[in-house]
Amino acid sequence: MAGIQDVARQAGVSQSTVSYVLSGRRPISEATRERVLKAIKDLNYRPHAGARALASSTTHVMGLVTPLRPGVNVDVIMQFVAGIATRARTYDYDVLLVTEQDARGIESVSLRSMVDGFIVMDVEARDARLPTLAKLRQPSVLIGLPDDPGNLSCIDFDFETAGRLAVRRLAEGGHTQVALIGPPPEVLSRGTSYAIRMARGVKHEAAARNVGLQEVACEDDPVAASLIVDDVIAAGNTGLVVHNESALPGVLSALTRRATNGADPVEVVAVGPKSLLLAPLVPMSVIDIPGTTIGATAVDMLMAQLKESGLPERRLVAPRVQ
Repeated sequence: MAGIQDVARQAGVSQSTVSYVLSGRRPISEATRERVLKAIKDLNYRPHAGARALASSTTHVMGLVTPLRPGVNVDVIMQFVAGIATRARTYDYDVLLVTEQDARGIESVSLRSMVDGFIVMDVEARDARLPTLAKLRQPSVLIGLPDDPGNLSCIDFDFETAGRLAVRRLAEGGHTQVALIGPPPEVLSRGTSYAIRMARGVKHEAAARNVGLQEVACEDDPVAASLIVDDVIAAGNTGLVVHNESALPGVLSALTRRATNGADPVEVVAVGPKSLLLAPLVPMSVIDIPGTTIGATAVDMLMAQLKESGLPERRLVAPRVQ
């Protein structure tokens, strides 16, 4: 692989001159500049990322803020990350992972000019990172919908409508008492936006249809989920909305066991990325969360802002029952 010294030798200039051509930090005659650029092309030289950044005033890197908090389902997060990383490459961008839970990591990366913009995940309803993001020179896109995003761009799945659709499906199936088996308690206690909006949609639709509702926070543990199923069915629930991908296998296992023992059937509506949901042995409807598509769209939105052709916007991906 050619290095900067090879380019300098072929162009008949010093290495510093090659650097100045790449960075634009000093005036170089047009004839010399053309010789250097021709040598770069002939040798297929790829400048170091730092040199490219100086030359274009960009880093060609975007920051992906994904705090590794308790209760976060890594498999679900990776659906979004795959969409982000794949689409970023189509723009010739790399992705820098920022895992700090507060705004300090974002501030550090921004001040050091390591990225051109940020995509921020695991957004809370009242997210403490938003004031920092609003002040940065780099634009950002939230995957999530806080209570007040201000001038920040957002994209997310429409969890509130998904909750309504799930209860509607069960109510139309004749169920008058349903349970929502939701994310772990810590996800709810810190005010994670998607969990709050999902629960709100379930509550509103249940109230509108005069359907009894039991809400249960469930750990990311199939065994715990199996025990919860026994409890909610004993409480009279005949329909389940499951918004916890890690708990779903335990839910289905418990229902399969009950069906084998001759118990009355229980209808399930599962909400999550379809590729992560097991093929059930009991009847189950699915509301797919297209994480890969949402991640890719977040990249498109960020790139539009970087090109100064995109204004802050909010997008919600419409759900449907499958």
